[in-house]
Amino acid sequence: MSLHRRPLRVLVLPAATALAALAGCAPGSPTARIDPPPTPPAAVAELCRALHEELPETVAGLERTRTEPQSSLTAAWGGSAIVLRCGVPKPPEMLDPDQEGVHVNDVAWLLDKRSDGGFRFVTGMRTAYTEVLVDKEHATDAGMLVGLSAAIAETVPEGISSY
Repeated sequence: MSLHRRPLRVLVLPAATALAALAGCAPGSPTARIDPPPTPPAAVAELCRALHEELPETVAGLERTRTEPQSSLTAAWGGSAIVLRCGVPKPPEMLDPDQEGVHVNDVAWLLDKRSDGGFRFVTGMRTAYTEVLVDKEHATDAGMLVGLSAAIAETVPEGISSY
């Protein structure tokens, strides 16, 4: 995975298959319907619980949203505008040496442009994979990853996840 520091707005990537994590929720809704990832190993779930406690209350100016079902593996901001799932399995794109990425606050992110104009970011080189889905409106630059990266850097150690 090639990790470059450059603004997100200049990266154009082929559309990748994004996980269908959202259903029946519009950006700005008071509740976001997010399917938690399949049950991760206990050590990964523990890291995700620690991350959940450190996540910021606002991301890209959007307030944190209640999720259904409630889970320490999920979080959302602005309804479904920005959605986080911790403990996801290793994405197959991680095996592609030409896959693009960015570094934000010492956290490496694989990124995929989605067919709807939004982005899917997945942490790399951490002992638990965290996925962030961002709608088209809020995917204008990687600045929205700053607070999320700080929380991840504090709670999820560097390394390679075996999950």
